[in-house]
Amino acid sequence: MTNKTKAKKIINLLEEKYPDAVCGLEANKDPYKLLVMAVLSAQTTDKIVNKVAKTLFMRFPTPESIAYSEQGELEQEIRTIGLFNSKAKNLRLACKRLVEVYGGILPSDMKELLTFAGVGRKVANLIRGDIFSLGGIVADTHCIRICGKLGFVGGVNPVVVERTMDALIPKEKQSDFCHRIVLFGRELCNAKKPKCEECFLKELCEYNKSNKTTGC
Repeated sequence: MTNKTKAKKIINLLEEKYPDAVCGLEANKDPYKLLVMAVLSAQTTDKIVNKVAKTLFMRFPTPESIAYSEQGELEQEIRTIGLFNSKAKNLRLACKRLVEVYGGILPSDMKELLTFAGVGRKVANLIRGDIFSLGGIVADTHCIRICGKLGFVGGVNPVVVERTMDALIPKEKQSDFCHRIVLFGRELCNAKKPKCEECFLKELCEYNKSNKTTGC
């Protein structure tokens, strides 16, 4: 079986298991909110970011409100999130660029998105997929780990994972595929204790095949 064929089978099985592919960050397709929440999500769980966002956007409803906020205001609002000082700095710079260079309208071009403070390829691909329906492999920890176990990639370099999976997953399915991989990772393919016996992908999983005699 080629990797292309295997990827197609996995896409179909994930779609059956998780028909509703939704982003873990509850930004409701709002470009400004997703930008802010994605920057905040680095090394932090979506659950924590979603909790903080409920009051964050009441106080800072527009990119202008963050861009020109006083030192300490934003920090106070996101203090429960790891690395909040550096994230606050990045958000001020990113929002200022969004307002002053792009008139408040988030660009869809990868190169342009990467000019925003706090935005790397993972965040840019998330925005391109969720906001602009342009696809993009979000090579987060779930994606890297699971694509490795499935046998698609042999390392943990996010750029290599992104490019490898970009060639295997159709553009129109990439965003939903990544959201479903996160759901799958949380429910079954946990990093510390994967539930291999319960897994609906086990027959396609190289990790499972290599551990059949000893178990996961």
